[in-house]
Amino acid sequence: MKPEKRSITIAGHATSVSLEPAFWDALRNMAAENGQSVPDLIRQLDAEAREASLSSTLRVAVLHWVQNR
Repeated sequence: MKPEKRSITIAGHATSVSLEPAFWDALRNMAAENGQSVPDLIRQLDAEAREASLSSTLRVAVLHWVQNR
């Protein structure tokens, strides 16, 4: 699967995130489960302390979400 790049504004700054389609699908499901939009979920995850790139942070968040289901 080829990563898909999407743009998002975080704290007033435009950035882009590249993730494989399966991760975008999982983020959509995570956001829906929380009653949020995908951009709002990404902003929330970005605001938490992170030690890696935003793309890596999102992949790990999806992994944790799947493991806890």
